[in-house]
Amino acid sequence: MAEVEKVTQITHNRFLNYYELSTVRRTGSRGRYFMASRADGVEDLDLSTGINHPDGVVIFSIAGENRDRIVLVHQYRYPIAGYIYELPAGLIEHGEAFREAAVREMKEETGLTFHPLDVDPMYERPFYNSVGMTDESCCLVYGYSEGTVSREGLEESEELDVVLADRKEAARILREERVAANCAYMLMQFIRGEEDPFAFLSPGI
Repeated sequence: MAEVEKVTQITHNRFLNYYELSTVRRTGSRGRYFMASRADGVEDLDLSTGINHPDGVVIFSIAGENRDRIVLVHQYRYPIAGYIYELPAGLIEHGEAFREAAVREMKEETGLTFHPLDVDPMYERPFYNSVGMTDESCCLVYGYSEGTVSREGLEESEELDVVLADRKEAARILREERVAANCAYMLMQFIRGEEDPFAFLSPGI
């Protein structure tokens, strides 16, 4: 079975760090693997603790007088040197509950007041984002937003526009625009759930 023998921290940054892993492959040969993580040090990595600790939240929110619009951000991202449609999201601060983080991040990014739904924990537990490159994981939080869109809470490093998209615009974005993977999946749910945008959260088997 493949395993990690040793981990070396390469960078020491505030929000994201780079690690080199000395590995043993399933055939017994040795290799090197590189990963990024939000962890401050080797002892905090998920591979060290064995715990999937959520780094952030991703927010699926419905807004509008008729509750018929999905809240999106059209954000500039340096790795693609361009804009991409995403769901509002952000990091969980130390000691902060993930739903509290969602309320705070929605207010900071969009100016809207977010009201989380109480859903089955299996829908909001942390899931890994891109496990081939990073151990970053996020909780999905669902709910409704109200208020007036504002950019006053944005940090200097954030460059984004808030988009309240109806189903027609959501479908256009899905067909034509750059879209983050988790956002694309939620757009699919939003487009097909006209009567209840959260119908997919109903208990199944």
